[in-house]
Amino acid sequence: MNIFLYYILPFIVVLGILIFFHELGHFLVAKYFGVKVLKFSLGFGSKLVGRQIGETEYLISVIPLGGYVKMLGEGENEDAEPLSPEEEEKSFTSKHTLKRIAIVAAGPFFNLFLALFTFCLFYMIAGIQIGVPEIGQITANSPAQEAGFLEGDVIIAIEGKSIGAWSEIKDAVQYSSGIPLEITVKRGGSLLTLTVIPEESVGKNIFGEDVKTGLIGIVASGRLQAVALSPLGAAKEGFWKTWEVIKLTCLTVIKLFQRVVPIKTLGGPILISQMTGQLAQENLLYLIPFMAVISINLGILNLLPVPILDGGLIIFLLIELVIGKPLSIKQQEIAQKIGLFLLVTLMAVVIFNDVTRLLE
Repeated sequence: MNIFLYYILPFIVVLGILIFFHELGHFLVAKYFGVKVLKFSLGFGSKLVGRQIGETEYLISVIPLGGYVKMLGEGENEDAEPLSPEEEEKSFTSKHTLKRIAIVAAGPFFNLFLALFTFCLFYMIAGIQIGVPEIGQITANSPAQEAGFLEGDVIIAIEGKSIGAWSEIKDAVQYSSGIPLEITVKRGGSLLTLTVIPEESVGKNIFGEDVKTGLIGIVASGRLQAVALSPLGAAKEGFWKTWEVIKLTCLTVIKLFQRVVPIKTLGGPILISQMTGQLAQENLLYLIPFMAVISINLGILNLLPVPILDGGLIIFLLIELVIGKPLSIKQQEIAQKIGLFLLVTLMAVVIFNDVTRLLE
């Protein structure tokens, strides 16, 4: 019962919301441009339940790892019966290429918008936790020790710029190797200004690459402070976090192709289910930012220029825009088979990684 409540149910809810918003993007933009939508399905494969409302059949299908919006005239083969003039006007293929690109791109972008809304909502509810800029430890023979820093000092400003969180210290110091910095600290009830010269050190970034950075030899106390945010502050934090995760996701994709990030680090449905379960047991509120991160990953993944994904279809449409005519059905089918092979291979790899982690 606990497995269902903490692992299976949260996974289904999170994935269902992400898929719904992705397909809702395609659906709403298609309807806006006057395209007839035949089916709106959460899931693939055989229909579990469905209902016809107006010109669209809304479905829940057997395989929950995705969904689709079926539009009139979309993906028709050369042997299909011609549409009537009235239907042709409502078909996907009759619309200008830029409108079709907008319809296809709407799914991934709705995932990004969902992430933005979700982050803003989370910060409005929970605020943020910041690391207090308090020194918990001084490294022996470090620039900080030579400059006279002590454990318990609270850093107030660096070079006259106010410091409110521990992360801001790193930002101020990492590019200042060999440059004297005036740092104001609060010690007891007094303010002191100390001069320190950061030394250059080679560390690892999140991708395991060597990077040069400036260090002064201090360690955070680890004390956290809760900060409530106004609606405007929550929106600002939400925008910043969304951009940060988008940038990190794109960099991760690039690093995968550069083989900096090993493919064994990739995870799939099982890993997501594990993570949703762990977060649900700690605090259901934690599922909100987690869903936002997964939504961004889903949006970026679908924008990759791989046939069968939205990004691949956008490439087809851009080619059509340039040459003035669509690729032949045969060319598109060949490209889609290649894309399907790549996607199935990727799914096999991530599921293998997930199972391997379970067995470790």
